[in-house]
Amino acid sequence: MAISRRVPGTLFVSALLVAGFSTGCTTLVLPPQTGDLDRAYIEYWPPAEQSGRLRLAVKDLIDIKGVVTTAGSEYVSKNSAPATRDAALMAIARERGVQLVGKTNTTELAVTVTGRNDYYGTPVNRLGRSDRHIPGGSSSGSAVAVANGTADVAFGTDTAGSVRVPAACCGVYGLKTTYGLVSLKGVFPLSPDQLDTVGPLAKDVPRLVQGMDLLERGFAGKYAAAVSANRSGKGIKVGRLYVSGTDRKIDQALDESLAKSGFQVINLNQVFKERWEQAEKDARTVALGAAWKSDSKYADQLGVSGKAKAAIYLGQMAHPERYQEALSRKADWQRTLRRAFREVDYIALPTLQQLPPKLPRFGRSALFEARVLALQNTAAVNYAGNPAIAIPVAIADEPELLTSLQLIGPRLSEAGLINAARIVADAR
Repeated sequence: MAISRRVPGTLFVSALLVAGFSTGCTTLVLPPQTGDLDRAYIEYWPPAEQSGRLRLAVKDLIDIKGVVTTAGSEYVSKNSAPATRDAALMAIARERGVQLVGKTNTTELAVTVTGRNDYYGTPVNRLGRSDRHIPGGSSSGSAVAVANGTADVAFGTDTAGSVRVPAACCGVYGLKTTYGLVSLKGVFPLSPDQLDTVGPLAKDVPRLVQGMDLLERGFAGKYAAAVSANRSGKGIKVGRLYVSGTDRKIDQALDESLAKSGFQVINLNQVFKERWEQAEKDARTVALGAAWKSDSKYADQLGVSGKAKAAIYLGQMAHPERYQEALSRKADWQRTLRRAFREVDYIALPTLQQLPPKLPRFGRSALFEARVLALQNTAAVNYAGNPAIAIPVAIADEPELLTSLQLIGPRLSEAGLINAARIVADAR
């Protein structure tokens, strides 16, 4: 019988056995909250040693039969029944008998961006010499799980950057998929009708391919075809977008990486930059309004943190007038991207404008959350519905840290994006 641990909480018999999943472990293992798991998990099911099976971690916004989906919230965890079925996106993983190792930590209700969780503990980002850099939100636990090697692949959700930002903070790969490609049935909603997506995170490109192959049938074949079509960067045109406020060292690192990869780089013009900036603003308005639409029922509940409540009420201010105004510009932004992709294959820019900041030692400032939000270059992609990938890139004078190159592609270009990430990794 497999035993698992909820952090914080008590031991319980794993309901995964009822669901048809097996952890493959027959011994009691109690991972400490501050130990090797780095608070990456809300529930952890120790894997069988040397089983050779792919270890998969799943963000705790995604239903697993027999397990409560907590959304990182004390209130939700204590007032929700266990899921009666798996989320639809788990079907391929079940068929292939992957080793499910746990439900990963997330910011509460997925509405904040630094990765902090005051109830379950904040996942520990060990990138660099300090363990105080933010893990990024909201898929914080998924990024930390693959970074620390307790999972080969992790699933995360991305509404405005929640896969790519933690990937960037923790020095791993994260793929935001095309809107509508992966089913959201059984996924805790934030903006299911506009922005929500599910995507994989992994420490390297081969594992990222395996993760995507668990979310889209036949993806491995599409990836092989993309590699065959472009084994090097010579035949790939990349539009380079320079974002105001970006640390010069990050821009330099990205430019060096693109050059080493052999891509044909074309600078995007000021008109595109201005439309990008407007799309970022509109996307954040839509995300805030969606948070109010989806989570207003939690706004006055005991057991919901003040930080999460503040984010929800901020969304009330954006809904419905500003929300509808922002949505009215969505089609024009999608047309802008389609025109850009007639000239280039992908668009390159930093995932974050600066290196991930350190968590403040004292206080839980909403201003700190706002500061981190302002560093992100991710929401406009969700607003359009396009896929994008976060790729770790070295910085010449910061050997202990990594920055992140974001590549955006046309709809359904996930295979090409991961191939481009392979080319970047090979050049490095």
